[in-house]
Amino acid sequence: MAADGQCSLPASWRPVTLTHVEYPAGDLSGHLLAYLSLGPVFVIVGFVTLIIFKRELHTISFLGGLALNEGVNWLIKNVIQEPRPCGGPHTAVGTKYGMPSSHSQFMWFFSVYSFLFLYLRMHQTNNARFLDLLWRHVLSLGLLAAAFLVSYSRVYLLYHTWSQVLYGGIAGGLMAVAWFIFTQEVLTPLFPRIAAWPISEFFLIRDTSLIPNVLWFEYTVTRAEARNRQRKLGTKLQ
Repeated sequence: MAADGQCSLPASWRPVTLTHVEYPAGDLSGHLLAYLSLGPVFVIVGFVTLIIFKRELHTISFLGGLALNEGVNWLIKNVIQEPRPCGGPHTAVGTKYGMPSSHSQFMWFFSVYSFLFLYLRMHQTNNARFLDLLWRHVLSLGLLAAAFLVSYSRVYLLYHTWSQVLYGGIAGGLMAVAWFIFTQEVLTPLFPRIAAWPISEFFLIRDTSLIPNVLWFEYTVTRAEARNRQRKLGTKLQ
């Protein structure tokens, strides 16, 4: 701690705006929606965790699409330059422009791409057809609900207008469809070659694009390996 008279203060202070969300004091709904509007941050943390522990090329490509989507949003905002509602009551925002909403565009990209992945890329391979479809439907509804709630929170908290979140959602959905097609038609055929690169082998980066249901595959392989090791352990103990 500096002694009295020895403080050298900067001319101005700025908050870190990544997780800085304001809501009306005493408004319980606004408080809850403020946490919901942090959805993109939670998604990014989840992606980083998945990449660190799974190191799968499709996941890396998905995150790359989200980054590209954010870049497109920044470009559109600075071209249109439409201000935020009510004269911009919030001071701690990344940019003074609001068209389109980056939160809405991010969440709808994530939800639409995940929806396409669940129904077009991830095919069921076991006999539990009903349960397989049920969890996909439930997860899809959850993703759509999350995207809607994050979009609504931005309007409720006066960060955006309805038109800004609407066009953000449309832009995010279109970007998701385009990136999904690009990934399936262009990147996926290259994944085996990329996975064979020395640097990919060094970092244990893998390609699971030929496996229809990675979750089911990992479950069956892990179970078979665990049983095999259990039998070997039992043989040694006899």
